[in-house]
Amino acid sequence: MIDKRYPIGKFEKPSVRSKVQLESWISDIQQLPEKLNKVLENLTAQQLDTPYRDEGWTARQVIHHIADSHMNSYIRFKWALTEDEPVIKAYNEQKWAEEKDAKEMDIRPSVEIIKSLHHRWSYMLTNLTDQQLKRGFIHPENKQRWELNWTIGMYAWHGNHHLEHIKMCKTKI
Repeated sequence: MIDKRYPIGKFEKPSVRSKVQLESWISDIQQLPEKLNKVLENLTAQQLDTPYRDEGWTARQVIHHIADSHMNSYIRFKWALTEDEPVIKAYNEQKWAEEKDAKEMDIRPSVEIIKSLHHRWSYMLTNLTDQQLKRGFIHPENKQRWELNWTIGMYAWHGNHHLEHIKMCKTKI
């Protein structure tokens, strides 16, 4: 039986990151808007407001979350590239998902944010040097250093992970 919280499994940080793996992750980030549009085709209002699991977010909340999360990630990447080991600002994803805009607002603005952001983000990622890929930031909650090298993979996984959640909302009804 599949764990509905992690329908594609949890992200596993590879011990060694290959150039092919990095290109695949960047491709996943670049293609997320197109994949999202395909998943959203024929999505009904009822499906949009259906949680993917008991006590889970609705498809609407997931879409707004992707925009929120990936905007934060893009900014974290910029900080890591322009500052020495910055401590980033964390945010409470659950509380953000409970805000009125995430629960009720039309998804189109967030879909457009994802489209534009991923266009710019994938351009940046494609042009990073090996030295830049080794830069990182510090997460304030656990004081862990996040190296851009594998953070790219984590966000490629994150987009695909939530695409599966939205698909689950389509098939749940």
